[in-house]
Amino acid sequence: MAIADVKEYTHLSEEEVEQLGRELDAIRAEVEESRNAEDAAYINRLIRVQRGLAAGGRVAMLASAHTRAGRPALVAGAAMLGVAKILENMEIGHNVMHGQWDWMNDPEIHSSNWEWDTAQPAEQWKHSHNYVHHQFTNVLGHDNDIGYGILRMAREQKWHPANLGQPVYNALLASLFQWGVALHDLDLERIRKGEKDPKEMKRQLRQILRKGRNQVLKDYVVYPALSGPAWRSTLKANAAANVTRNLWSYVIIFCGHFPDGALHFTEEELEDETRAEWYLRQMLGSANFEGGRTLHVLSGSLGYQIEHHLFPDLPSNRYPEIAVKVRALCEKYDIPYTIGPLHRQYGQALRTIMKLSVPNSWTSSDQPEPPSPVRDRRRKSDAERPTRRPELGAWSRSPRERSA
Repeated sequence: MAIADVKEYTHLSEEEVEQLGRELDAIRAEVEESRNAEDAAYINRLIRVQRGLAAGGRVAMLASAHTRAGRPALVAGAAMLGVAKILENMEIGHNVMHGQWDWMNDPEIHSSNWEWDTAQPAEQWKHSHNYVHHQFTNVLGHDNDIGYGILRMAREQKWHPANLGQPVYNALLASLFQWGVALHDLDLERIRKGEKDPKEMKRQLRQILRKGRNQVLKDYVVYPALSGPAWRSTLKANAAANVTRNLWSYVIIFCGHFPDGALHFTEEELEDETRAEWYLRQMLGSANFEGGRTLHVLSGSLGYQIEHHLFPDLPSNRYPEIAVKVRALCEKYDIPYTIGPLHRQYGQALRTIMKLSVPNSWTSSDQPEPPSPVRDRRRKSDAERPTRRPELGAWSRSPRERSA
């Protein structure tokens, strides 16, 4: 069910929504004022651990070619490298590029400088994710993350016979996730319809090809070559680490956006949307999952997806304490707080993928009310979208880099 008016859906008055917004602003201000050396130590320590795992994994792979414990060393190396890639993409890269650590004024850990270990250029990620997705979370026709352009994830989205292949598309997206994300900001739908600026498309393609080439050379040429006769084993181990990272990232992201309870919205909701209403839409359009501290760190703290969407630029290590306050506000205002075990959240998302591969008339709705009318919602360009909010951060870089 897509929502056109969050106030009406939650049965809150305009004053209650604005009061909720003020209370959320107070949480933000409290965290901003209390950021300290312990927070800085957290991200610096995590970066050291991640780099140590990556180096240890590479060394173990190289050593596997010259020691008797070849296979165990290779497996250990692949496992360490996989965890390192997960940490770098999820808890470090994703959060650094949101500007969560810009307050430290450390040029190495700043959103304007970080380039992560994946195929998508950081500039394009910050546009498609920080701006488009976080500004227009789950708004049909605006948020390109709803199905990533290949999956039908809402009953309001028009069905096409091509959707019958969703189980296959989903499996390919999961295993090749970094490459699917790399193409995401191109907006293939607008290219297909001839609506994309050719110059911008070529600029983005050059960036993607350059970044993708470097990733392939690093993982599938340089490091295997250093292994000498064991190059095939190292290449396979690197591939295993990348696939592990891809599958994990895919599961975590889908658990935060597509379980039951994570609602979609029509573009009417954006009309004169206040900051408090934006907060409310983030709470209704996101979902959390339960788990221990290690699970949350490995997931980039996206088990706190609701808190992340409310405060994308606050340090991720503060989300556990923020979550306690946000959940209390949800209880106070009788707002749904969608949370459940990881396996259940993904199971619900997978069920949606399967059900929406066929026409609506073939399946029943899991929502309490019928969906709003099906519309062929054309994706919007940046020129058609409202101005972004300050907490979403900058996504463009210098003119020199934009012309590269």
